[in-house]
Amino acid sequence: MATTLRTTVRGRLRWYMISFVFAGLVINYLDRASLGVALPFMGETFKLSKTEEGMILAAFFWSYDFFQLAAGWFVDRYGPRRTFTFASVWWSLFTSLTALASSFAALFGVRLLLGIGESPAATTSAKVVGRWFPRHERALATGIWDSGSRVGGVIALPVVTGLIAWLGWRWTFAIIGVIGLAWAVGWWRTYRDPQDHPKISEEELAYLREGGARFEGDDDGDAARMRWRDLFRYRTIWAMMLGFFCLNMVVYFFLTFFPTYLVEERDFSLLKLGLFGALPGLVAIGGEWLGGWLSDRRIARGDSLTRVRKTFIAGGFLVSTVIGVAVWVPEAWMALALLSVAYAGSTFAASNIWALPADVAPADRYVASIGGIQNFASNFAGIISPIMVGFLVDRTSSFTVPLMVISGVALLGAFTYAVILKRVEPIGPPRAEP
Repeated sequence: MATTLRTTVRGRLRWYMISFVFAGLVINYLDRASLGVALPFMGETFKLSKTEEGMILAAFFWSYDFFQLAAGWFVDRYGPRRTFTFASVWWSLFTSLTALASSFAALFGVRLLLGIGESPAATTSAKVVGRWFPRHERALATGIWDSGSRVGGVIALPVVTGLIAWLGWRWTFAIIGVIGLAWAVGWWRTYRDPQDHPKISEEELAYLREGGARFEGDDDGDAARMRWRDLFRYRTIWAMMLGFFCLNMVVYFFLTFFPTYLVEERDFSLLKLGLFGALPGLVAIGGEWLGGWLSDRRIARGDSLTRVRKTFIAGGFLVSTVIGVAVWVPEAWMALALLSVAYAGSTFAASNIWALPADVAPADRYVASIGGIQNFASNFAGIISPIMVGFLVDRTSSFTVPLMVISGVALLGAFTYAVILKRVEPIGPPRAEP
């Protein structure tokens, strides 16, 4: 018989912590999305082809991706407080240095270094959720911090376009970098793990333990002694890697070439881009929170964790396939509506995808490592997608073919989580997969 879990408790410190993480991800994604917004208006300085623009946008993901494995290990080794502080100082510095770039090579180099600094952000956030939230609250908490990326992308359009119109693109990058440094100071002063936080109530701490929050001291001894490389023995890990790659093929179109698509394919002016280009991101935020809230309610009522995660993720992917329909509609508002639905479908899935590392980790010491592994695979999409889109647009003078390709990849993602991923449960000792 299904058991209804306790969903109320005295003490809300865990929600304060995740709101702080949310703010950090807003800044993190504002930094990375700002170049995609600014590029159409930097042409007089750099005179880049679409292929070169794709290479610049992909440069971030090359370093961001290849540092994911190290980032996950680093977070598990040094904890969220030190890791997030160090990372935010690094990425803020190189965001500001973008203002000094004056050539293709300089811009390419700064984006490479920016990617290194941003690499621990998502895995650190997943680690915070694993430690601060029980199983039946993880998806909503995940949706909150991960939606920071959507908010960062949404505000990048009006904020960056407004700052460019007012001060120029160089001052824009300098200002955004300073904002990140201020957040780093706040995080260092605020964050502690639950058992070390002076303001947490005994009731809330007990609630976290009873609900399955990941505490290192509670780990099974054999699971805690697993070797890092043994994680790759499991089908669950490979399914998470492939599935998240498919998701990011959808998501990173919106973080890279989406503003260019609106300007060049749908004739958006700077003002129109700032006003209406944020709509898909706003809808995506609602989709992510809805996916997290609904799935948590199902789990709290006693539904199978495996069934809930697989249903919500695969369903979100199926919705996101409408990205391929947007290129065929005649009116710009129709395309914008379909792109909004596609983005929301991907984020509906994402709220549960980023909850998986805490669900399947054999021990607390591997939550961030598994997050880094799946993020490593997923961000090959960040490397491939901008170059693929830029190359195909240069060859076909249209976004039709690349968006159809992305739609097909989304369909593959639905199949991956529905069929290839089996049970959602801790892997390895004490329960090993066949």
